[in-house]
Amino acid sequence: MTAPASPSPASQDVLARLAEVIESRKGGDADASYVARLFAKGTDAILKKVGEEAVETVMAAKDGDARKIVYEVADLWFHSMIALAQFGLKPADVLAELQRREGLSGLEEFASRKGPGG
Repeated sequence: MTAPASPSPASQDVLARLAEVIESRKGGDADASYVARLFAKGTDAILKKVGEEAVETVMAAKDGDARKIVYEVADLWFHSMIALAQFGLKPADVLAELQRREGLSGLEEFASRKGPGG
């Protein structure tokens, strides 16, 4: 397995740029744009695609092929971004949540999700 690639400073904005493209496809021509077609089909179709990509990611990971894993995770992130856009959210919302969790142990973060009384 190869070492993970380090993102360049220029690539840090790729999620924001991609989110802008996705947003620009809302209400677009479903015959000319895959993203517009997904939006036209609605939430259930978008979420189904996210689920399919999650399964493909798991299968690629089970195969252990680093290139396939990266490819499938890219598809999963892309379709997850379409789902975010469907609900009026942006990658920055997810990044803010990850930043909030930074420095917490996984167990602490999980415990913080539980309301009073568990």
